[in-house]
Amino acid sequence: MLKDVPVVPPDSVIHTFSHLKPSQVYLILTQDEDNVAHTSFILRNTEAIPVAIGRSKDSWSQYFLDAWFDPLYRAYAFQKAENHALEHIIQWHPTILAKLAMLDQRLLNSYNHPSKESEELATDVPSWQHDSHWQPGDLVVNFRGCVEAKDRDCEKEIKQHYRQWEDMVSRLDGHEARGKQ
Repeated sequence: MLKDVPVVPPDSVIHTFSHLKPSQVYLILTQDEDNVAHTSFILRNTEAIPVAIGRSKDSWSQYFLDAWFDPLYRAYAFQKAENHALEHIIQWHPTILAKLAMLDQRLLNSYNHPSKESEELATDVPSWQHDSHWQPGDLVVNFRGCVEAKDRDCEKEIKQHYRQWEDMVSRLDGHEARGKQ
């Protein structure tokens, strides 16, 4: 967990909690060089509470999703819609910030292309700022902006990673990598 880092990069005045324990985390997010990354996250599955007086079960995940998709935020016309709504609620609603853990982007949300900042990173940059480009061993690859970009071939980009996944599954099943059989 990244502790005491700006919630919204690079310089939000609101920081992640420095004392949060893993058992207290209900929402896991990453950041890219510009924003909180809303396209890949982990939300602890908590039981929904039926409307009944006296129930004390935890329904934090239901609360979080209701807050994020509240019509008030959806109608507010944030510039980047659900992404900016998410940034707003995690910064300004302590109930959400108190359950939030930020991870390095590449653990949960690697991009299949280098970030615009990756070539500019200096050695004295804080450890939570890093290249977002997918590398072997990363769990999730995100094809951010692929559909919107006129000069990118999404199918070709996906096939490259799919082949790597197939080879890894084959090796785990005890077979040689595809093409080497």
